[in-house]
Amino acid sequence: MPTSNLLNDLAKLASEGRNPDTLDIDRQSTLEMLTTINNQDKQVPAAIAKVLPAIAAAVDSIVTAFQQGGRLIYMGAGTSGRLGVLDASECPPTFSVPPDMVIALIAGGKEAMFRAQEGAEDNQQLGADDLAALTLTNKDIVVGIAASGRTPYVLGGLAYARKVGATTVALACNSGSAIGLAADIAIEPQVGPEVITGSTRLKSGTAQKLVLNMLSTASMIRIGKVYQNLMVDLNASNLKLEARALRIVMQATEASEAQAIAALKAADNQVKLAILMLLSGLDKDTATAQLAQHQGGLNAALSRQR
Repeated sequence: MPTSNLLNDLAKLASEGRNPDTLDIDRQSTLEMLTTINNQDKQVPAAIAKVLPAIAAAVDSIVTAFQQGGRLIYMGAGTSGRLGVLDASECPPTFSVPPDMVIALIAGGKEAMFRAQEGAEDNQQLGADDLAALTLTNKDIVVGIAASGRTPYVLGGLAYARKVGATTVALACNSGSAIGLAADIAIEPQVGPEVITGSTRLKSGTAQKLVLNMLSTASMIRIGKVYQNLMVDLNASNLKLEARALRIVMQATEASEAQAIAALKAADNQVKLAILMLLSGLDKDTATAQLAQHQGGLNAALSRQR
């Protein structure tokens, strides 16, 4: 049975409150119900807009971590942990980064992605142990994710990370959260009570997903993984991505399909390299050296040619 302290803690959380706008949702028609959910979801972007400065501070810290060879590490439990895993797993194919550059930990391990691992999220030591197993260093940045802002697994991880000297970020959906107080940077969008009381996979989960999108995407843009608004460092690992890579080269250079195919072949299917070769006229080796000299920044490499 839960302790009275835990009941009192939950009673103070906005994310655990009853939503006065959804009290009759179980008596609504399907369309009315969906309209209610949609109206609640509209509140999420506005809540995130209010915490953009904190998100920007986190992005700058992530970029610093990457530049010094550090890693971005997400950790959470339940829905929060699964959202971290989703974001981390999409970085290698989207931006061609090594699989250990963005890592996600979920309380209870891989099995918890599909089935809740009872008690794992209540174990602070487990959070510390999971980070220790990664050989955490002060070059890394740890983002603790918890809608409630009080998950012991995340608190334990953040405490260990700060002890090691790693930069820490908290992503919660309650102001003044325990994890926010335990982190260097607190991101706390206030989305209010859920449509269904206690189901924080809804507005809170949506807010977390949007913030994680920003953290990874903006950081990758900052380290040169995007040219203009084109995803130029994608890993063309299937037919759809091969077609997308070809289209991106054509969009960036206004080359014909045949020219883009030839450039990609000459560039060993590296989209960014193919674009630089087409726009600059450089051969493969010179273009490769030019990108390396500018830390993979295509704009910077092209500026040298102008």
